[in-house]
Amino acid sequence: MSEAAELLETRINELRAAVRRAIAAGDRLAARQFRNELRTVETEWDEAVLGPDNTPIPDPNVPVREHVHRALTLLGAPSAPKLVMQVHTAFFSGDLAPARLTSLRRDEERSFRAAPFARPYYISAALTTDLLAPARGLLALSSWTLPHRMIGPLSLRVNLLTSAIRLAGHIRGQPDITPDGIRLMWRLANSIPGVTGTPDSIDPEDVKTAAQRELAVHEENDALQRQQAATRAAQQLDQPAQLFGTRLSLAASRKEMG
Repeated sequence: MSEAAELLETRINELRAAVRRAIAAGDRLAARQFRNELRTVETEWDEAVLGPDNTPIPDPNVPVREHVHRALTLLGAPSAPKLVMQVHTAFFSGDLAPARLTSLRRDEERSFRAAPFARPYYISAALTTDLLAPARGLLALSSWTLPHRMIGPLSLRVNLLTSAIRLAGHIRGQPDITPDGIRLMWRLANSIPGVTGTPDSIDPEDVKTAAQRELAVHEENDALQRQQAATRAAQQLDQPAQLFGTRLSLAASRKEMG
């Protein structure tokens, strides 16, 4: 420990003793003054020994929808709230509690219906290719194309591969990725044939290569199914329903009519 740090530590001990004496004497004003000085010196000691604290301070004014938008943009595909939370925790700063995601999509739909397109984007639904209904437990972005927001038989696998590729690329381009980010990529890539390594040794380039190889097998068929469903949705659904889905019974009857 440096000489400056040792002097600060001595001063900390002196101030702690001063606080105790002031409290014992019933001098609350002096105790507060000593305590304030103690906090300042403790901060100086932390910086002298541990270095400056560069941890970003969470902004409580950032809406939850913006946190979700960042995570979905990184993933590049409709995703479950749990994965959105994991991406936010691993790669971004700010407070995002799981409970805040519960009613988000419903709130976004209410906002859109009250003032359509008043915002540059909305947290919307992914739609099933068969019923054009909201895909359970998936969040999407209104700025994505309608085919992008469709979910068919192959789409969950395609989306996982897409997100694994995007996370691998993001990690390769960032020199200070946290262990949480590496472990998250490993969890996504663990089921991809050809990916090896542990959560601590996995290679982002290997993940990207293996995911692209499997994606080439499914992508064309999945894209065709999505496009066909998107064409049907554009013909049968109004704009709010294209973004947030429609009731199952209504969607089914429209499918039969189509």
